Amino acid sequence: LKRTEGKVVTRFPPEPNGYLHIGHAKAMFVDFGMAKQYGGHCYLRFDDTNPEAEKQEYIDHIQEIVAWMGWTPWKITYASKYFDLLHNYAIQLIKVGKAYVCHQSKAEIEEYREKGLPSPWRERSVQENLKIFDDMRKGLYKEGEAILRMKMDYKNENPNMWDSVAYRIKYVEHPMAGDKWCIYPSYDFTHCLCDAIEDITHSLCTLEFESRRASYYWLLDVLDTYKPVVWEYSRLNITNTVLSKRKLNKLVTDNHVHGWDDPRLLTLAGLRRRGVAPESINAFCREIGITRNANVIPYHKLEHHVRAYLDASSPRTLAVLRPLRVSDIRRNIIFMVLLCGLELWALHHKVSRGNCCVCFLCFLSPASHLAGRPVGKVNLSLAQPLTRPRTSFGPYCSMEHQCAGVLDARS
Repeated sequence: LKRTEGKVVTRFPPEPNGYLHIGHAKAMFVDFGMAKQYGGHCYLRFDDTNPEAEKQEYIDHIQEIVAWMGWTPWKITYASKYFDLLHNYAIQLIKVGKAYVCHQSKAEIEEYREKGLPSPWRERSVQENLKIFDDMRKGLYKEGEAILRMKMDYKNENPNMWDSVAYRIKYVEHPMAGDKWCIYPSYDFTHCLCDAIEDITHSLCTLEFESRRASYYWLLDVLDTYKPVVWEYSRLNITNTVLSKRKLNKLVTDNHVHGWDDPRLLTLAGLRRRGVAPESINAFCREIGITRNANVIPYHKLEHHVRAYLDASSPRTLAVLRPLRVSDIRRNIIFMVLLCGLELWALHHKVSRGNCCVCFLCFLSPASHLAGRPVGKVNLSLAQPLTRPRTSFGPYCSMEHQCAGVLDARS
């Protein structure tokens, strides 16, 4: 906070490899909500380090859906905009003897990790590592032939400390950087450094990243950079649905559903297409709260907030399909809207009296039990159908007002 002059700075860092789901709505509520609560700033940062899975379509969607949810980023940034700086950090890491180029395949790395063995290339000289890494940058190696690994602690109990990958080769055009790079930083290398570059005060993420906290601070300590506060909370799980971008992507690509905005999915695009308002989703996130306890939220809690918002905001009307106008007021009852009751209804629902258009004409339905029957005392339920709404009104007023006597109107 001293570095940011007392400002709380957070970030919402989605990877643009698919559409956002309701779990991301909780992350937005936490990241943007905390910054708003303490008068700080929140970045929208795209962690775009995997060009094989990322598309401009997903980037555009994420920006649109963040705005639809009611959040305004302080700045929109991209991890790819820091690629030059990250590359310099990688060279610095090699020079201090904390990174090396490895030629093991993915299967070989897993085998050596299970046996607790170091990579055969772990003790390469600094000069040799710098030269090979530069050759990787120039495109002199094929994909999978060489990777840059961080020299961490391969005997550590935490698997995230077993010499994680920092850079790998991918001959794929990047949606933002184009074909400038053929080596791309990994998530473990990029995420913490981007937090440090942007002076993030509170790095908030879900509990599955808790085990990565050790590697997060290891890299920042080795490079002697600014270190944010890291705090984890439980991810959102809802009964009878799928909240995994990888699984959702399979449903979409295998044509089990009709796109990312299929109303059966709990993607934010799907919920919007179903007619769910962002206010309902934010109210749901507010109710479930923030905790470190793993839990599964019943689906009906989300439905409750959807109904509650629609109940409070949806306009309501009532129509008499076959109206009969009362013409002989001397022999029939004319009903008059009790203005005092209308005032109470408007006050109860916080609606201006000027927004209510009162109809003084009296109509009876042919099936009405009052038709042709003299009455001296009538129970009249004053409800919204007696008005023509010009704005979105709340639910029906349950007050029942008694209309006593018969009006002897002569004009």
